[in-house]
Amino acid sequence: MKRLKIVVMGLVLIGFFGFSQLEASANASDMHNGSTGQNVNNLQSTLKKMGYFHTGVTGYYGPITETAVTKFQRDFGIPATGYTGPLTRGMIEKVHRMARVVHGEARGESYTGQVAVAAVILNRVDSPHFPNTISNVIFQRNAFTAVNDGQYWLTPNASAYRAVKDAMLGWDPSSGATYYYNPAHVSDNWIFSRTVIKQIGKHHFAY
Repeated sequence: MKRLKIVVMGLVLIGFFGFSQLEASANASDMHNGSTGQNVNNLQSTLKKMGYFHTGVTGYYGPITETAVTKFQRDFGIPATGYTGPLTRGMIEKVHRMARVVHGEARGESYTGQVAVAAVILNRVDSPHFPNTISNVIFQRNAFTAVNDGQYWLTPNASAYRAVKDAMLGWDPSSGATYYYNPAHVSDNWIFSRTVIKQIGKHHFAY
């Protein structure tokens, strides 16, 4: 479902701009074969956490990095150029933001529970009752405890990145939930009015 949404969004962009032209737009932030530096280092680290980059982080954008980027692009419905145009950079930024929420909210939970938290973010994007972008969902007032208490800014681990990847590619262990909470740490009893779908670890998932 989530992968379909990503692909459909890409098709909309095709109609307005042309898919390959949009990804090929020149930008100083683009990275490609031969690029070096901290930005490449960060890219490789992210791709490694997501399971696309299988060697040590070097800060050099060579054939191994190009292959990893291409695989990422194919999975997320982006033109497989092998370099980081604006669509690729934008998708990686979405992954970063979701991984911060998952790490801040569910790093003590099972892997399935982490994927479920990531899925809730995407379910909210799909819902007419919430903002329609990942960033606006995450930063909606009082939406996530991790944003309020600063845990959002912790560095996410590989498990959080893989959980986001799995959720964005279609796995939803929450069964469509748009809320989750730990009953032991509820500060607003309003959440108990929501219909609970299932429990995964300490989190109750509801709509």
